[in-house]
Amino acid sequence: MADDPEASHEEVVIPVVEEELQAEAVPVKTGSVRVDKHVEKRIRTIQAALLHEDVEVRRVPLNRVVHEIPAVRKKGDTVIVPVVEEEIVVTKRLVLKEEVHLIKRRTKDRFKKNVELERERAAIHRLDASGRIITPSPGPRRGPVR
Repeated sequence: MADDPEASHEEVVIPVVEEELQAEAVPVKTGSVRVDKHVEKRIRTIQAALLHEDVEVRRVPLNRVVHEIPAVRKKGDTVIVPVVEEEIVVTKRLVLKEEVHLIKRRTKDRFKKNVELERERAAIHRLDASGRIITPSPGPRRGPVR
């Protein structure tokens, strides 16, 4: 059976090999940023007008007979409030005894006051991996920090 072609076939096992690759990222500190805030105080003077109203009370005697109670009235800046009294004579009558004149006066005063205002400024420092400043702060900036 040595001449038999089927008998000479021997089974051969060929291994199949596959390689795998696994990549990972490892964080490494290369630098950082430090922000320092400073508060500046400044004094500003404000001015404003203040309005005052004073009322002067003046009694004006009249002693005049009236037939009905006069209404409260206004004459310019003066409010006139009638004061009546009933007197018994042969008949009853109204006597206008006096008027109270209320005179309104306005004055304006000016005042000054020092007011303290605060403003914050930010200084930006870029730091290297060991925490040392690598770029100086360019000074105060307006707008967003990049």
